Amino acid sequence: MPAKKKKSNKKTAGKGVARGSDNGKSLESWIWDAACSIRGAKDAPKYKDFILPLIFTKRLCDVFDDEINRMAEEVGSRKKAFQLAKRDHKLVRFYLPLVPDDPEEPVWSLIRKLADKIGEQITTHMREIARENSLLQGIIDRVDFNATTHGQRDLDDDRLSNLIEAISTKRLGLLDVEPDIIGKSYEYLIRKFAEGGGQSAGEFYTPWEVGLIMARVMDAEPGMEIYDPCCGSGGLLIKCEIAMEEKMNSKTPSPPSGERAGVRGQSSKYAPLKLHGQEYIADTWAMANMNMIIHDMEGEIEIGDTFKNPKFRHSKKEGGGLRTFDRVVANPMWNQDWFTEADYDNDELDRFPTGAGFPGKSSADWGWVQHMQASLNKKGRAAVVLDTGAASRGSGNAGTSKEKQVRQWFVDNDLVEGVLYLPENLFYNTSAPGIVIFLNKAKTKNRQGKVLLVNASQIFEKGDPKNFIPESGIKRIVDTLKNWKEEDKLSRIVEHAELIKNDYNISPSRYIHTSDAETYRPITEIVEELEVIEVEARGTDKELKAILKKIGIHSEHGGSHG
Repeated sequence: MPAKKKKSNKKTAGKGVARGSDNGKSLESWIWDAACSIRGAKDAPKYKDFILPLIFTKRLCDVFDDEINRMAEEVGSRKKAFQLAKRDHKLVRFYLPLVPDDPEEPVWSLIRKLADKIGEQITTHMREIARENSLLQGIIDRVDFNATTHGQRDLDDDRLSNLIEAISTKRLGLLDVEPDIIGKSYEYLIRKFAEGGGQSAGEFYTPWEVGLIMARVMDAEPGMEIYDPCCGSGGLLIKCEIAMEEKMNSKTPSPPSGERAGVRGQSSKYAPLKLHGQEYIADTWAMANMNMIIHDMEGEIEIGDTFKNPKFRHSKKEGGGLRTFDRVVANPMWNQDWFTEADYDNDELDRFPTGAGFPGKSSADWGWVQHMQASLNKKGRAAVVLDTGAASRGSGNAGTSKEKQVRQWFVDNDLVEGVLYLPENLFYNTSAPGIVIFLNKAKTKNRQGKVLLVNASQIFEKGDPKNFIPESGIKRIVDTLKNWKEEDKLSRIVEHAELIKNDYNISPSRYIHTSDAETYRPITEIVEELEVIEVEARGTDKELKAILKKIGIHSEHGGSHG
């Protein structure tokens, strides 16, 4: 009898959401269709803070069902398995205090069958789950599905019911979909939200191909500690883990499908990476945590302003100070202009060394690079995405540029290993190309005193709404960066003497022409540089006026009106 019962348990728990449903549609297509069920593709990004936690909770429910089924095989029934899990939460990864009246029904059915006060009841269920799982507190319980604005529901029950039903059409358990697949689909959904997110998209998403290039070039080894000080949705950290697994699995076969019921790496032959991140925006911090868990990875994601209050520090017993890591990957918001010289001067963590320090108020790009350099251990390496102007602003200008002085400090201390110039129109909040600067605190002897510059501006395909780098292009760029290959119209190894001759301009577009015709600097670089010069000129003009006023000379014409 028990054998029949076990078979019935497993089948009943997946009833109505069987594998392979939805006409064989890919998980990515299904997940986007579910998101669009509210008000169509145009409005889906507006509701991402409702959609992402709900899909995440569906995965939690289906995995919990699988764990209950596994225990039911040992104790004889799902009813007993529920009781056992309630008594000892350690038997499951996440304990869900959701028990259907009929224990043979799926856990998700409690949400799917809601018919009245749906928003209010889902919010209650989410908060109950978070109360039982400290790792989920502040993550799935931060959204009020019953929220109103000026008396109007942000997401009414009818649309919420449609979303729940759309999510219910696929089962997302351990044997239905591997962590890599559900994780990739979740990232796909985040990317689709970024496409419709306008300026705010850059706050939480880096184009996947850029992240993949960075991860593969970082070439992390099992067990290494990886850090992203402005981690957004956690994509760069996750890609580092995936790139490491790809490398290791090419040497050793991966475990059979469905074998991993716990945390990623527990049943594999190598240690997973130790992932650490910090994010300033609370909703994005929650997104990063969900993304990490749905990929079956464990990471430590802190919340707060990294620039003013980095959370990863040594304990007082260990002497305080900034914690250091094997690899740092990041895409900070470009050209932040709200940090002052005092923010740099008042730093107590030795992040901004003498000779570098304050890069000027108009852009904190090199302030972030200094934080990342300080966060590397003695053999550490970093990859950071910046605005293209960060590689050239101030070079060739009369007078001094604080940003150029910081860039000079990095070159003179032989910390810059490579610079990658990206194609334009990849990023979701700008059409500007962007660059990736690679740091290495332990360059090999044959690379010392040199920098590899790669101009990949032509390696892309047109896309809608954004361009993209195809897989063949990713492989070509990674191979060039890892192996320091020189190729006409793509890459050059440049001696420090030549960089100094060009006033510490480290932009690949300055040294590598991608066409036979004379190549000029990109217009965006020139415009950005002019803006910086204007800001500096106004500041100088203001200081000059103050000095003249002190000595009793008044300017009649007022000076520059740039």
